[in-house]
Amino acid sequence: MSGRVGILGGTFDPPHVGHLVVAQDAIDALELDLLLVVPAARPPHRDAVLDAATRYDLARRAFEGDPRIRVSDVELERSGPSWTVDTLEWAKRELRPDGLYLIVGADQLRAFGEWKEPERILRLARLAVMTRPGEEVAGTDVPHEMIEVTRVDLSSTRVRRRLEQGRSIRYMVPERLRPQVERAWTALSTPSGV
Repeated sequence: MSGRVGILGGTFDPPHVGHLVVAQDAIDALELDLLLVVPAARPPHRDAVLDAATRYDLARRAFEGDPRIRVSDVELERSGPSWTVDTLEWAKRELRPDGLYLIVGADQLRAFGEWKEPERILRLARLAVMTRPGEEVAGTDVPHEMIEVTRVDLSSTRVRRRLEQGRSIRYMVPERLRPQVERAWTALSTPSGV
């Protein structure tokens, strides 16, 4: 394909409505032809609660129906940690975009120097940093452009915490995903053989 391609990676543990909102905002702000959502199989900097296949399936279902978004299993197909630089090289080779953007949060920008091969990442893609209205990112000399996204005070951690407490996650995850997320959580928290 040609055109402008954005890559939005993450753990998606589980995906929630905030992910959908910022994906839409990124598509609009960067005028993307395609947004590739890439669940990390083995996130190098954090542990995932749900297994990679479940998180991929949930993300695929969360974003289905929008022809501008494709959920990729590229990081599930590779062995070892899910390094962003490898995904960008794959995207350049396989998609041949006219412009490639790596979409990250402000917190990720601050830690960017700790990523694997940050200089190579910047040669492969332009860095687009999601900020909320009124948020400023300072203290970094990493080249990037800012894109303003809608503030949704929600995280996968918060969704999981509510599940731990036996509280509803209605309206926090897309409704078509809610039963699957709840089942996956129940399977995790139920000792085997019970």
